[in-house]
Amino acid sequence: MEVILREDIEKLGQRGQLVKVAPGYARNFLLPKRMAVLATESNKKIIEQERQSWLRKEAKEASEAQELAKLMSTIVLTMPAKAGEEKEGEAAHLFGSVTAQDIAHALEAQKYSIDRRKIQMPDPIRALGEYKVPIRLHKEVTVEITVNVIREA
Repeated sequence: MEVILREDIEKLGQRGQLVKVAPGYARNFLLPKRMAVLATESNKKIIEQERQSWLRKEAKEASEAQELAKLMSTIVLTMPAKAGEEKEGEAAHLFGSVTAQDIAHALEAQKYSIDRRKIQMPDPIRALGEYKVPIRLHKEVTVEITVNVIREA
């Protein structure tokens, strides 16, 4: 069954793309969630108009994200945390960890509203030290901020 995607779907295709999918996948998932429409001639024309407006909107969002990235590139967050004693040759381990949620709250305190899901941390920070944390502001714009984890007084 051929459908036209109305949004980007990972491992399937980009918005506005014509793709072949299993009929059950289209009927039970893509069409009810309005992620795709049937590939008819009238729908192709409508989707092309939507695509043009989406491209303009996407370009505007990308430029705004680029400006925000310039502002955020100088940020250094200092995160106090409780930590154990330092062993020889190792950094002190934290009691707990510094997560993406903690970084999002620290950014919010500095007047940057960033969703925690945009903070690209494969694992939480579990030791004292300085870390570079990437934040994906837009699918084309990623900025790295410095997170300095220090011992809580």
